[in-house]
Amino acid sequence: MTPAEWLHITLLVAGPTNEITNDQQQDMLTTASSLLAKIPPVAVTLSRILYHPEAIALAAHPTNLLEQVREAIQAATLKVTGREGHTEEPTRWTPHMTIAYSQAEQPAQPLITALGRELPNRELTINAVDLVVQRGKERLWDWHPVGRALLLGRH
Repeated sequence: MTPAEWLHITLLVAGPTNEITNDQQQDMLTTASSLLAKIPPVAVTLSRILYHPEAIALAAHPTNLLEQVREAIQAATLKVTGREGHTEEPTRWTPHMTIAYSQAEQPAQPLITALGRELPNRELTINAVDLVVQRGKERLWDWHPVGRALLLGRH
C-alpha cells in the first residue's frame, strides 16, 4: 500500500535528479508558482478503480482541469531545464492516484472480484503542487519535498 503521507497524483517527472541543479529546482518552483497562481484550486473526484500489472490506482477526473495544472508545470520545467519532462506511462497521461503496488506477478481477477471497478465517489481539492526529489526507486519512498506552488485563481 502507498503510505498515506505519500498518496499523490503524479503530474510530471521533470527528469533525473542528478541532471537538475538545486538552483534549477528553485527556478522551476518560482516559475510554476507564478503560473499556478492564476489557476483556481481543482475539485477532483476519485471513483473508478484502475488495474495495472504492477499497481492498483484510482482514476482522477475531470482530466481537463488537471491537464491545465500539468501544462503549467510542464511550461515551468521546459523554461528552466529545456526539457518538457514526462509521465510514467508510455502513452497518453491518465491522472490517477496509486494506492497499492504489486510485489509479485499474480492474476488480476481475484483482485477485481474483491474490489470491483468502482468505489463510492471521493472528492478532494487540489490546491497546491509539490516539487519532490525522489532518491532511488519509487517504492522506497525516499522523497524530499523541495517546495510547494499554490493554485490561487488570481488573474
